Amino acid sequence: MLKIGNKAPDFSLPNQNGEIISLANFRGKWLVLYFYPKAMTPGCTTQAQQLRDHQEELQKLNAVTVGVSPDSPKRMKKFEERDNLNFTLLGDEEKTTIEKYGLWQEKSMYGRKYMGVVRSTYIISPEGLISYIIPKVKVKIHHEEVINWLQENTQKD
Repeated sequence: MLKIGNKAPDFSLPNQNGEIISLANFRGKWLVLYFYPKAMTPGCTTQAQQLRDHQEELQKLNAVTVGVSPDSPKRMKKFEERDNLNFTLLGDEEKTTIEKYGLWQEKSMYGRKYMGVVRSTYIISPEGLISYIIPKVKVKIHHEEVINWLQENTQKD
């Protein structure tokens, strides 16, 4: 289980354009690394749209938003275009990064058990350390929790 103060697990994953993106690409900035179950589903859409609408505030706090799901680059590209998303989406079809962050877990819906992504967010410092964890994100207020934490805990330029 990852904890605040741990070094963030490294990753190299394709983005919605098929380019490989790594944790090192975000050195020097706060990284809002959020994990979501599936592009273009209702909860994931609400969460992404809220983050999209607050990118200017996040950028003023030296923060970059990156969403990670087990989707293919093609599906993520469709999600980006459909919802006019203005941040990076990473596809982890093999679930290696999702597992490194401890988020591939057994879930239950209507009594049926299955494996899936636990919707969670890690805020990673410019030095690559886990600074804040939001387990079991509430999609409608997720952006507020992220922005409030960054405002209270980071130095503004």
